[in-house]
Amino acid sequence: MKLGALLGPFADAAVETSLAEMARRYAGEGFQSLWSAQAIGRGFMMTDPFVALSVAATVAELVEIGTAVVQVPLYRPVELAHRVFSLQQICGNRLILGVGAGSTERDFAAFGGDYPNRFAQFRSRVDELRTLLAGGRLADVDLSPWPAVAGGPPLFLGSWGRGVARAAKEFDGWIASANYRTPDEVVTALQRYRAAGGTRAIVSTIQVPPGVDLGALKAKLDRFEAAGFDDAVVMLFPGGPSPTQVRKLVG
Repeated sequence: MKLGALLGPFADAAVETSLAEMARRYAGEGFQSLWSAQAIGRGFMMTDPFVALSVAATVAELVEIGTAVVQVPLYRPVELAHRVFSLQQICGNRLILGVGAGSTERDFAAFGGDYPNRFAQFRSRVDELRTLLAGGRLADVDLSPWPAVAGGPPLFLGSWGRGVARAAKEFDGWIASANYRTPDEVVTALQRYRAAGGTRAIVSTIQVPPGVDLGALKAKLDRFEAAGFDDAVVMLFPGGPSPTQVRKLVG
C-alpha cells in the first residue's frame, strides 16, 4: 500500500514555513503522493487545492498529486475544466482529480452554492466536465487545451453510500474519507467497491493529531492494507508525530 499525505496545517512549524517546504519535505521523506482537500468558511484556512497542488507539483517532481476532493457543484464546469487543464500543464500525468458532491453546508454558503440540490448538480456538472476534459468543447465554448493535456486526468469519486458502487462503475477509482467513518465502516465499503468491479481505492484523511498512539495508528494502516486499499493518505497536525515517524509505519 502506498502512503500519501494531505497538504494542510504545518505539522512542524520549526521546519515548515511554507507550503513548498512542506511538500518538499514530505516527498523527501518518501511519501508517494501529495493531496489537497477543499474547505472554505469553516473557521480555519485551507489553501485553494489548485494553488496548493501547483506548488507541490513544482517542488516535488516525482510524486503523484491529487485533489481529495474538489466539490464539483461549487464550480461552473468550464471554469473547473480550465483549472484542471492549467494544473495538468504543470504536473503532467501525475494528477488525479478527486471529485465529490460536497458534504458541508458552510462551503456552499461561502460560494453562494445550492447545498440542498448538490447531488443533482454534481451529476449534471460532472457529465459536462467529462465532455470538456475529453475534447475541450462544450456548446459554444472551446477551451482549446494544449495537446499534452487533452483528455484530462483520471477522475476518482469521493463518496459513500450508493456512490461507492457508482465509483466502481463510472469512475477511474474511489476515494474513501476516513474522517467520519470507523475502520469497520471503511473496510466494509471497500468490499462493496470491489464486488462492484472497482479498481484503485484510496482511503484518505486519516488524521494524525497530537498525542496519537503510533501503535494504534500503525494497526489501522495495517488493517487498511490487509483489506486491499491501494493507497492511504494521512493528515498530520501541528504538535503530532513527525513525517519521519509516520512514514515508517508503512513499508
